[in-house]
Amino acid sequence: MSIGKILVVDDDQNICELLRLYIEKDGFQVVIANDGKRALDLFHSEKPDLIMLDIMLPELDGWQVCREVRKESQCPIIMLTAKGEVFDKVLGLELGADDYVVKPFETKEVVARIKAVLRRSGHGSHNDIKEVKYDRLSINLTNYELRVNGVQIDTPPKEMELIYHLASNPNRVFTRDQLLDEVWGFDYYGDSRTVDVHVKRLREKLEKVSPQWDLKTVWGVGYKFEVRE
Repeated sequence: MSIGKILVVDDDQNICELLRLYIEKDGFQVVIANDGKRALDLFHSEKPDLIMLDIMLPELDGWQVCREVRKESQCPIIMLTAKGEVFDKVLGLELGADDYVVKPFETKEVVARIKAVLRRSGHGSHNDIKEVKYDRLSINLTNYELRVNGVQIDTPPKEMELIYHLASNPNRVFTRDQLLDEVWGFDYYGDSRTVDVHVKRLREKLEKVSPQWDLKTVWGVGYKFEVRE
């Protein structure tokens, strides 16, 4: 039985068919697009649970597709890139991608990443309500809802998981490596700038909401969710 629908977007048909073979073996349904415009069409018609998105595409590139998807959806996105530069990785994460895989890749790793991102994005089972509340702030990880002054704020899954993790451990200092390990998972191969990108985006949403708490930088160490008496 299908446990989710994956949209694979790459202009290399061999890569698409290879990914389809391995992803479908794990029970997922796969739909394929070979250019950016077709990707957006299938995104709207097929309503996938996750998008595997190449950067270098005809019509619209991966950055443009990611931007368009994020205007209306928090559907998890894993970027596929042949480029290993930190700039590309950080840009993708700033645009709202949840993870990235650098080509050439191991197909087993890709399937593991898909499962991890779906699990962390709320597609796994939730038996307990995961929610923390502070003055003017509610972080509900069960429904992946961030509310400020009662108003829901659009927040990508990874930002939700990061702020939930910090706020669930008030006044505890986490290093960037700890956050990568505990929020992104042990199989994440990114660098610590990933954490900085997500903290920056969270601060834009949470700045000066309440004098009772703050997302603080501990210089030379990492970050903490500071709660004041």
